[in-house]
Amino acid sequence: MPKILKWGLLSTARINRALIPPLRASKRNELIAVASRDLERAEAYAKFHAIPRFYGSYEDLLADPEIDVIYNPLPNHLHADWSIRAARAGKHVLCEKPLALTPNEVARMAEAAEQSGTRIVEAFMYRHHPQTLAVQKAIQEGKIGKIQLIRGSFSFTLQRPDDFRWIPEYGGGALWDVGCYPVSFAHLLAGSTPKEVFGWQVTASGGVDETFVGQIHFSNGVLAQFDCSFNLPHQTGMEIRGSRGTLIIPAPFKPDPKQKPFILTDHHKEKLSFKSGDLYLGEIEDLTDAILCGHSPRISLAESQENIATLDALLRSARENRVVSPHL
Repeated sequence: MPKILKWGLLSTARINRALIPPLRASKRNELIAVASRDLERAEAYAKFHAIPRFYGSYEDLLADPEIDVIYNPLPNHLHADWSIRAARAGKHVLCEKPLALTPNEVARMAEAAEQSGTRIVEAFMYRHHPQTLAVQKAIQEGKIGKIQLIRGSFSFTLQRPDDFRWIPEYGGGALWDVGCYPVSFAHLLAGSTPKEVFGWQVTASGGVDETFVGQIHFSNGVLAQFDCSFNLPHQTGMEIRGSRGTLIIPAPFKPDPKQKPFILTDHHKEKLSFKSGDLYLGEIEDLTDAILCGHSPRISLAESQENIATLDALLRSARENRVVSPHL
């Protein structure tokens, strides 16, 4: 039977603003509640965004029997714990990236989801956009031949000194925050498990990596290189080099209709064609299909765990100045 899924927001985080409009645009979902650790803040937020219910603790939100899905945009170090609590309360979870900070945390999340019969899915919004699907299709059709090298970049200037992303204990640092995007994209396109990684970092005064550069050697021979930073002007991009050509994606993570991906060969340039789409609606509808229709989510927990293992290995490599093999 058709059902409308009722959602609750676990905190009043800034990123909520990206999810609220597509939630309201979806015919199968309804936003009904928000929680904060401060009741007055929750009430003011609910009033401003016209959300019917508000709670002064995260526990009270999870105790609401009418809520089906929780959106978890908390700081990185709280992703695993509160997603597990939500699953044990019988709620499905859309959790912001990175899903966790260790592969073991992802394993615990998977166990909680299996035991409760719920879904926990990582919120990599770009994975559901028509642009990313068009890139995958072009590669599967062999338009650039066999992939040999992947390059990626995501940097911006983080100017808020009190931002949690500067705090090591909160899972701060450029790699966890934005480096996870090119690493995730490399995983998706390489189609193989990382064999070994090496990383370099420039650390901020508080100890987190403010700039990170890394390399990944996949088991099938594909090589990947990426950079990310909190201390460089905004830049994103992915470049996939194959035996027959190169696929360039100027805006891979937040697609821009004015900067469409294109393929370069020796004598030809071809722009990829695809329909436009809302950046965040896709992840909502994908989770909805998984809950209501029994479909497998586009991003599995096994894939998220492998990605987290790679990020964890890259950080260990930079700290220990050695090649590291990721392990789950």
